[in-house]
Amino acid sequence: MKHTLFIKDWLGSFLSLFFPHCCIVCGRPLAKGEECLCTMCNINLPRTDYHLRKDNPVEKQFWGKIPLERATSFFFYRKGSDFRQILHQLKYGGQKGIGAIMGRYMAAELLESGFFEGVDVILPVPLHKKKQQIRGYNQSEWIARGISAVTGISIDTESVVRRKNTETQTRKSSLERWENVEGIFELHHAESLTGKHVLIVDDVLTTGATTVECASCLTDIEGIRISVLTLAMAE
Repeated sequence: MKHTLFIKDWLGSFLSLFFPHCCIVCGRPLAKGEECLCTMCNINLPRTDYHLRKDNPVEKQFWGKIPLERATSFFFYRKGSDFRQILHQLKYGGQKGIGAIMGRYMAAELLESGFFEGVDVILPVPLHKKKQQIRGYNQSEWIARGISAVTGISIDTESVVRRKNTETQTRKSSLERWENVEGIFELHHAESLTGKHVLIVDDVLTTGATTVECASCLTDIEGIRISVLTLAMAE
């Protein structure tokens, strides 16, 4: 067994000399133990730290729209920033593993604050089946997988379905974003969520339109409680 592990470790080190894994932000080769981000980029990640603040700007975005327990985003998504590569490669670069890695990073940092306390199930915002077939995966589901790996909270990908294949929200105005997502989600198996605390997970928060529309499917469920967590928040 030890011999096999030694060979595997040696082979991995040998291959990394010719095909090194690189930081998705700065492009430097990753050191052993680093995933996705190098240590320096991880340190410099523009974290919001909003999970440490009650009534933070993310929570305020949902006030009066959905019954909210708590909400936060992990880091700021700034136009022109090198850190935009995290979302770009996750959504359009086919690198679904980035979602799981960043989900683990995020969950590990939020765990000590009690953010996940009382949460029963993680609900990643669903993609339409046609869009998911083209992309090959749902990036929000992969973020949820990372969160689940750290917290042990189960993932629900069946209770809410995206029934309309809408245009991308990119380049749309705030009003157009809200109009674009109206009525796009459909609730299935409502009984399985009765009395549950649901954590809605998405990749990036802009106007909050998609998240609000997703949460609106749940609001009539008896005893439902809703929290929101996104990997990034657009500035």
